[in-house]
Amino acid sequence: MCRFLFMWLMWVFLLKSCCRSVAFGSTSCCPHGYVQQRNREFLQRTDRFWEFEEQSNSWVEVKLPFDLVSCVDDNCTKVGSINETKKKEEEEEEEEEGEEKEEEEEEQRLEGREFGGEEERGSLEKKDDYGGGVEENLDVVLPLRKRVSLTKMSETSIWVTGQSGAIYERFWNGLQWVIAPHDLPISAGHAVSVFIVNQTILALSEPGNLFQMQLSENSQPIWVDYMPTGNDSMSRKTEQGSAIHIKSGVVSHDGVQGLLYFAGSSSRRVYFCTKNGSLLELSEIEPPRWVHHGRPPGADVAAIADAANIRPEVVFTISSTGDLYEYDRSSKPSWKKHVRKEILSRDASLMPSVGSTFQGQSELHSLSLFLLSKSGDLVERRLHQRKWKWIVHGSPKDHHLTSVTPVFQDPFNEKVLSLFFTSSVGSVFEYQIPKLPGTTPGNQIEGTWVSHKHPLDAKVARGIAGLQFQVGRIMFVLDDGRLAELHLSGFGGENLGPVQVNIRRKASVKHVWTVIDAPESEGWNAEYCTEERGPSNCITGIRDETNDVGTSRSITRRRKGSQEQKSYLSLGASESSHAKSLEEYSYPDNWINSNFHLRVMQGGRSFFLVTDSGITFEYLYAENVWLWLRHEHSTAMKGALGNYNGSLFLVDVYGSLFIRGRNGNDLTWTNCTSMRKGRQVIAGPPWDGIPGRAIKATTEDALFFVSKNGKLLQFTVALRKFKWKDCRNPPNTKVASIVDKEVFRENIVFVIGSDGRLYQYNKVTELWHEHYQSQHLILSRLPGTAMRSSAVSLKGSLFMISEDGGLVEYHWNSVDGWNWIEHGTPSRSVTLLGSPGPCFEGNQLFLIGSDGKVYLRYLDQTTWKWKNCGFPFLEKMAAEKNKVGQNNGDEMCVDEDYAASMEEDEYINNHNQNCNTKVASTRPISFSEGSVVFELMDGRLAEMLRIEETQWVWSRIIGTPTSLCLANYWTSVAS
Repeated sequence: MCRFLFMWLMWVFLLKSCCRSVAFGSTSCCPHGYVQQRNREFLQRTDRFWEFEEQSNSWVEVKLPFDLVSCVDDNCTKVGSINETKKKEEEEEEEEEGEEKEEEEEEQRLEGREFGGEEERGSLEKKDDYGGGVEENLDVVLPLRKRVSLTKMSETSIWVTGQSGAIYERFWNGLQWVIAPHDLPISAGHAVSVFIVNQTILALSEPGNLFQMQLSENSQPIWVDYMPTGNDSMSRKTEQGSAIHIKSGVVSHDGVQGLLYFAGSSSRRVYFCTKNGSLLELSEIEPPRWVHHGRPPGADVAAIADAANIRPEVVFTISSTGDLYEYDRSSKPSWKKHVRKEILSRDASLMPSVGSTFQGQSELHSLSLFLLSKSGDLVERRLHQRKWKWIVHGSPKDHHLTSVTPVFQDPFNEKVLSLFFTSSVGSVFEYQIPKLPGTTPGNQIEGTWVSHKHPLDAKVARGIAGLQFQVGRIMFVLDDGRLAELHLSGFGGENLGPVQVNIRRKASVKHVWTVIDAPESEGWNAEYCTEERGPSNCITGIRDETNDVGTSRSITRRRKGSQEQKSYLSLGASESSHAKSLEEYSYPDNWINSNFHLRVMQGGRSFFLVTDSGITFEYLYAENVWLWLRHEHSTAMKGALGNYNGSLFLVDVYGSLFIRGRNGNDLTWTNCTSMRKGRQVIAGPPWDGIPGRAIKATTEDALFFVSKNGKLLQFTVALRKFKWKDCRNPPNTKVASIVDKEVFRENIVFVIGSDGRLYQYNKVTELWHEHYQSQHLILSRLPGTAMRSSAVSLKGSLFMISEDGGLVEYHWNSVDGWNWIEHGTPSRSVTLLGSPGPCFEGNQLFLIGSDGKVYLRYLDQTTWKWKNCGFPFLEKMAAEKNKVGQNNGDEMCVDEDYAASMEEDEYINNHNQNCNTKVASTRPISFSEGSVVFELMDGRLAEMLRIEETQWVWSRIIGTPTSLCLANYWTSVAS
């Protein structure tokens, strides 16, 4: 049957070839019907093809895509290819997406053993009597965020570990809250938590190693290894002979971790849970004294629920199976298991997490430990008159609780005790328990659930406990990496430092949310503090009113209402604000070549040119000579989409991504699309960095591309450990182009959707956000450019072209936040073509007009101005110069040395119909810190040089191997 199918396919293929030859006038071998319908395309209905293998003398099934090659006298030429059918590609794409989903679910399932993930979705769909109702919660269950934690040093200092693995401190300098970075060294790995014991700061890395912050000889804070060594009271090796790696920890008697603060007690210890399931204690800091307590018989230690808050030196732990254990070194046996007898009728396996303790909550002389079950319910373990009992408080209707926030009780509220919880869908709930000390023992008091929801357009991170740093003020981590403060109205927020709330809480005083920005390490906009005198000083803030003078920017025209809107919109909330379409953006035929025609390889020495015919050339300066090198490949290329560490990324006519780089001493081609989960691409990042600014290499470096079906693709390139990742697309729209990749903001990729609106993808949180944009402002689907004057300051802009051909700026500064600015066009008769850029010094931007001239948009002190740089044609430039000079005295961009060198070619160019020195709309490149290369309409290149701050002149015209205009050049073949 297979042989018959193959013979039939071969006959159709030969028939198609003959019919194709008929179209060129050769002898016909086709039936009359095929001749008359020779424009019909062959419809491929299968993906199974075979080729005959001479060595094995058998038919072998080929793997698609498969190139059809014609060889004559060992000269092989590709004549066509057999690709997978679109249906097959879609099926494979769905299959790979399914595999990614299964991998994510498997990872969450493993985490769910600790955090209740396996039961979570089911419990959301149906609740029993404790949760009430059987309605389904339609909110999306958030992913578990790793590495995220909050630690309080004092009311003026909060330490945060972000999703990126960075450590930063939020500090009140007396004038405002500032951010100070405290990152671990790169070799240590990502940070996951911070412990503060008696002013000693410890940090835990993701590999499970502990570090202590110390001051160096020059009084700079540094991190040093703080793991157990052979000189300690215990060996670094356990009884199994494996190294100790820490998973998590809790500080005892801290006053933050628990509620029963033993005043005057100096016996603060740190209890750790190791990755192999043991309990480890750091009983003394200086000198360090480690004590290994082992694990419960037949069980492990997955989390520490309470560390000596209920009773001194008694630790409560939770195993991975959800059982509660008590460790007391003074009793025999040391480990005791708390059996769940009273609640065997329901699944009450405990979630391994930190609990919260209360004293005398509903019965005199009672102690309570509040925990969460894996099914998302609140469970209480109460000790009264030396007897333990279980009490299940349930959960809010249709919600799954994921963390409990230990809080101090409000001394001004004598009637209610409160607990705060985060849910799996990003909401915060308060559980209010009446204080009834005179109640008859044994009676259970029902509490009240109060929903505080979440901030507008943001959800609270799942499974991450909040931190109460002052009475009435609780800090939470948001799912998007920012922070949020839940505080009493009028007694908290971003602009208010530590205050004393000396009022009795009234019903009219409600909790409100304040969103707090995170630093650039998390993809946000909070700037780090400085050592300079001023309001942002890291130690003491000093008001500097003179700093506000003269810093305002001239705004051409700002759209009304932009200040009143939120800059970041949740995608679900913005769907009704404007029309969106899931239809793919229809790219022009020359879109790739127009935007990715040129690419810099090495500043000032080498750049690549991809011709319209698909040939790749490199313009290289070697041994004092400029020459063209040809990089040959079996398929034609369409454009150069990126450059990383000396390797160039190109896309061919089929959408396959290739790497052109060195392997030892040889130049090689690597097909990235053929790798696992590889995709066909159509666009990439417009720029590879800022000219003259060094690129910081990390172990997570990646390039981003746009797939043919409008998705954002991440391709990890660090350490040549190549890996594809599908970042998908914003809901209800496709990705049309990339505006900027981590040039303007670290870990953020800005894109333009097929609907002409601006979106961003956060590489850390893997979340999409939409930026506020007037309904009347529609962006073109061209790539943009980023302008950022300093790596220290986050101030800068994104420049894009509007659909009507005007220049649009999206500017950010720490005072005003985000603002849209419309710069318009150089004149009424000129619109802007092609992508904007490149930009220099954070105040100069090049653009190409519809009249074939180059325009410079530059910032003169605080005012934006236009400059006409024309095009490199001396006769017309001289006329333009006289014309402009008569009008306003503005200078044209022309170099006298260049003018003298071109006088000999002037006559030839004037009489050569193939020469046209007007500038094409092809996106130019910044060849160096003071050099720009443009493509001319005749196929040649022209370079502009900067001679002063904002003075640019045409320097030379570069002949190319494909231009028909007369030019001299050297060419060779790269090998």
